[in-house]
Amino acid sequence: MSQPPPASTAPAFAEMTVGHHRLALLKDGAQAYPAMLAAIAGAQRTVCLETYILRSDRTGQRFAEALAERAAAGVEVSVLFDAWGSSVSSSFLDELRRAGVRPLAFRPIELSAPFGKVARRDHRKALIVDGAIAFIGGLNISDDYAAPEDGGAGWRDTHLRIEGPAAAELQYFFLRTWQRAGGPPVDGERYGYDARRPDPAVQIISNDLPRRRHRHGIRDAYRQAIERARRRIFITNAYFLPPLRIIHALAAAARRGVDVRIMVAGTTDVPAVLLASRAIYGHLLDAGARLFEWRGRVLHAKTAVVDGSWATVGSTNLDSQSLRMNIEANAVITHRGFAGAMERMFTEDLASCREITVARWIRRPLWERAASWTAYLARDWL
Repeated sequence: MSQPPPASTAPAFAEMTVGHHRLALLKDGAQAYPAMLAAIAGAQRTVCLETYILRSDRTGQRFAEALAERAAAGVEVSVLFDAWGSSVSSSFLDELRRAGVRPLAFRPIELSAPFGKVARRDHRKALIVDGAIAFIGGLNISDDYAAPEDGGAGWRDTHLRIEGPAAAELQYFFLRTWQRAGGPPVDGERYGYDARRPDPAVQIISNDLPRRRHRHGIRDAYRQAIERARRRIFITNAYFLPPLRIIHALAAAARRGVDVRIMVAGTTDVPAVLLASRAIYGHLLDAGARLFEWRGRVLHAKTAVVDGSWATVGSTNLDSQSLRMNIEANAVITHRGFAGAMERMFTEDLASCREITVARWIRRPLWERAASWTAYLARDWL
């Protein structure tokens, strides 16, 4: 593998200590990728990388070089990528293997496999180094998310660096999925855990467990935060097609005077989802919620902040596929300082949005109304 030029560096959007954790809120690939590569470079025992999309492009090559260097130094490097979402060449994977990296495709597509198994994808985006440093959020490993100065498309996304006990939680979920996906055995002595007790201010929520009753943790966390809200709810979600219970909870919050603002991807890589999302705007606008469509670069972030005290950053879209089917993970942080940084990020992003007012909504053309309802009928498969 030829060594690509290093990624450009940028300071984190915000950094702070929360309980037993050190957190860094990272905006876009310009901030997230250099931090991730630096963590990989410092690995001493293990690197666990999990991603829905892995591509053998410039960004994929940059990560491959970093992973290969650590594997050559004796670090156990495991890479889990979704077979449906990823686009990697066999030569790219062969080079990783020769370097000592252990790549594993999650659920390769098999025509004979049951539909439910094929439909459930690994949509998590996580990196865990030495069980002590972790990254979680919306960024895949692809040029789409890299900074333009690094040859990327500069998609708007949000990631979180976590140093502390929650990193071990995310490592636990990775190892469970790795085992279920048929990965080779891991060297258990390498995977230490933070001796400190889990900190309730920083939690990892995942829906990876096979039992149906465990699949709704992320959905329930969103719904409960919305139902408890008394002042404001700011949601950024690229693919906004929530179940009816969350739609009703948002509408009820707006009616009781909560400042509900929802940012969706007006510039998107999946236009059908935007059309389907527009079918529910009317109900939310009538309740008093405010809707904003992002313009410019593609918006891919999945975050929320409630009442300036509760916040989440993760891989979960507010749609049926993420909330019911896919393997996902979100960090939930209960801390006013961190929530304040999230609110500031949301407010800054509003400058790149167009607000959908009631007047503008009423004037939409008939073809758009028909297209929206047609797309909404297929919402469970978008």
